[in-house]
Parts: sequence; structure tokens; C-alpha cells
Amino acid sequence: MKKEYILPSLNEARRRNKDVSESVSFVLEDRYKGLGEGKYFYIITHGCQANQRDSETMAGLLHEMGYEMCDDEKKADVIIVNTCAVRQGAEEKVLGEIGALKRLKKEKPELIIALGGCMAQEEKSVRIIMEKYRQVDIIFGTHNITSLPKLLYEVLETKTRKIEVYSKMGEIIEDVPVTRFMSHKAWVNIMYGCDKFCSYCIVPYTRGKERSRNKEDIIYEVEQLVKDGYKEVCLLGQNVNAYGKDLHMDYTFGDLLNDVAKTNIPRIRFMTSHPWDFDDSMIEAIRNNSNIMPYIHLPIQSGNSAILKKMNRRYTREEYLALFDKLKEKLPGFSFTTDIIVGFPNESDEAFEDTLSAVEHCKYDNAFTFIFSKREGTPAALMEDSIDSKTKEERLQRLNERVAYYANLNNQRFKDQIVEVLVDGLSKRNAKVYSGYTPENKLVNFTGEDVKIGDIVKVKITEVMSFSLNGVKVE
Repeated sequence: MKKEYILPSLNEARRRNKDVSESVSFVLEDRYKGLGEGKYFYIITHGCQANQRDSETMAGLLHEMGYEMCDDEKKADVIIVNTCAVRQGAEEKVLGEIGALKRLKKEKPELIIALGGCMAQEEKSVRIIMEKYRQVDIIFGTHNITSLPKLLYEVLETKTRKIEVYSKMGEIIEDVPVTRFMSHKAWVNIMYGCDKFCSYCIVPYTRGKERSRNKEDIIYEVEQLVKDGYKEVCLLGQNVNAYGKDLHMDYTFGDLLNDVAKTNIPRIRFMTSHPWDFDDSMIEAIRNNSNIMPYIHLPIQSGNSAILKKMNRRYTREEYLALFDKLKEKLPGFSFTTDIIVGFPNESDEAFEDTLSAVEHCKYDNAFTFIFSKREGTPAALMEDSIDSKTKEERLQRLNERVAYYANLNNQRFKDQIVEVLVDGLSKRNAKVYSGYTPENKLVNFTGEDVKIGDIVKVKITEVMSFSLNGVKVE
């Protein structure tokens, strides 16, 4: 039988138009129902919140087919690795995992191994997996998650490998089954894709163009979550601030925030915000709705304007700091986190010092810090780099020390205070300790009686660390 693979194309993934993306409704074909009766699946998820939400969709599709989820890969009949492509380290980890699954495949030849996510959208990665990891039966991309039932069916029927990765601008598929991994907090996609094309970032190529869901579908989803007893939603998008722009209508992310707040869901969060699109309507919506949590993630990436220009971030150092200062003034008591890349090609000592001084200015509650990682196909991957790895490591260490200092300093305001914590469950390190988050997105580990997952409880903070708080539940 001739093998017909649909492989990713970087050139196709670059394309953009201004058309409104088609919205279609998903229906699972009857021939796929019952296919998984008596069988189990196991999902390994890497990367961002969007990937976690995608894994919930994969789980929902498999449940509709009759499969049951298990927490032991040895028990599984289907293993899905949902991958991340933001940094090289993430890809290497995935290759190590699927390499280790080769032994399991030998012990259980009928096992189906599937690889999805952003890594599947990269030409180079797919070539490597095709040539060196024959144990992988299915490769599918971010644009056709709903093809998973079909691909599973075809592998079971033909006993041949299936590779189906589309590199397109993308559509919006509604009414897809979902299995929420948490019973009290939910991810809600409000848009997909990204059009910013930061020079270092692979996401616009792996996720397609920016395309917003209809507001009615988003509000309905949140309303159903409220009915199901959920306490918190996080509105997701690669750039949530750009919501609605592709729909060519006078309805912004600020308007959406106001409408989601009217559902009376107790807690609303959103990520990720690009400084370029953070407008006054967003600020007003956040100020006017008490169920929008006092926490903002606002990536700066670098504190140097020349580096920001090379990154294609579309703002200068001065513009970012002006926005940050405005947010601090308009939204007192909020916590702020950020993303920072060190060692961008030819980042000078002076440019790095500008980043440190920006951290000194903003005094972030936390920062997700990374050494620049080349992503094949992005403009930054072609830039000459004169910085040695030792210098990059030293810069990262200095940056992390500054971040930890201000994280601890910011947390001091919670010492001896009573805070409200949404309980996630038992601490991973101590079965007698519960953990959850404050409205400001501070991790709290605490002790107490009569605590249930999904409760919002009052906790007195007794001890402060840089990245977490300890406390005791109070009546």
C-alpha cells in the first residue's frame, strides 16, 4: 500500500490573510464510536496552558470513542505525547520520552503511540521522528486535533503509520468534546494562533494566524462551567489582548472581560497579554469587575530597545515601562509576572544591564527566565551570535537572583495577613498539607481541617518565601 503523508510546511505556515476564519461544528462519526471499548489511553503533556487545554480535547475525543483514561503508561493501549516547540530543551525531552517508549512497544506490539502538539508542526522534527523513531504510529498537528479518531481508526484498520500535519491559517471548531482535568478550574480558549511574529518565536508557525471565537460561544462555555460548579476560568490565547481584531467588529477583549464577568464565575484570569495591545478598555474592565483577579502576566523579554527591535516586539523599553507604571497606578495591589530571554544574539553587556535595570524598575512578583534557544525557521535562528554559553549562564544566574529578591520582597506584604485560597488539593511534597492560589496568583501551602478541592478558604499566612507562602486555615 502506498503511504501518503501530509507533512508540515514552514512556507505554508507563514501565510496570512484578513479573512474571517471559518467556524464549524464537530460531530464524531458513528464508525469511531465504541472503537475504544475496554481500552485505555495515557496522555503526556508538555508546554503551555494551550497545550494543556488541547490535551483535554484529546481526552474528550478518546472518551467519546469509548476509551478510558489511565495513569499508568504500561496499562495504556494508546499513548499520546502532546509536545512543545518553544525551546530546544523541550524537544530533546520529548525525543527522550518517545525513545523510552520503544521498549514498551516491543513488549506490547499492539500499543499505538501518537505524537501531537507544536513539535509536530516543525519540518525538521517530523523528519527526525519519521527516520529515527519508528515506534511512533501517528503524527498529527495543532490544526487537526479532531482528526485523532480518524487517524486511530485508520491505524487500527491498516496497521500502517499515519502522518497528517496541516500548515494552514486555521479554522475554529466548536462543539468538540472535552474532558476537564480539574473540577474547579478550567481553561477557556478565546482565540487561537498569533500574528506578531516575534523573531525568536515558532508559535505563529505552529499555531496559525490569530482567529477569535465568537463571543456567544465563549460566554456559553463559561456559563456552563458556572452551572457545573467551577470556581475559576482562565481565558486563553497566544495574545488575548488581540481578541476580536480578526472579526472586524467593534468588540474588544475589554468588552469580553466585562461579559465574562457577568456570568458571576468567582474568579477570572487571562493569559498571555502582549504589551502592544494592552489598551485602556482592558484596564477599565479589570478595574470594574471584582471577579477579575488582581494578577497580570506581561512579558517584557528584554529591557533594551535595540534588542526588542531585533526581537520584533513592537515596543521600546520606554513604552513598556510607561505601560507598566500606568498599570501599577490604575491597578493597585496587583501582582505582575513577566517573561525574559537572556543571551539573544549579540546581546551586549550594556543591553543585559538594561534588562536588569528594567527588573529593578518593575520589581516583578516572578519572572519566567530563559536562555535564547534557536528555533529553525525563525529570523533569529539566522542571526550571528557572538555570546558564549558561559556568559549566557552567568547572566541567567544574575537575573534569577534579582527576580528571587523582588519576589520575596513582594511576598512580605502577605505576612500575618488573611488571604482567600482556592484549594487545588494536597501538596505534592506533604500529604498533610493543602495547596492553592490567592487572587494574586500566589501559591499557598497550608494546614487545616475540613478542606475540599474547589473550596475557597481563608488562610492566615505564617511564613513567606520567594515563590510560595505557608499558612494555616482560619475559621
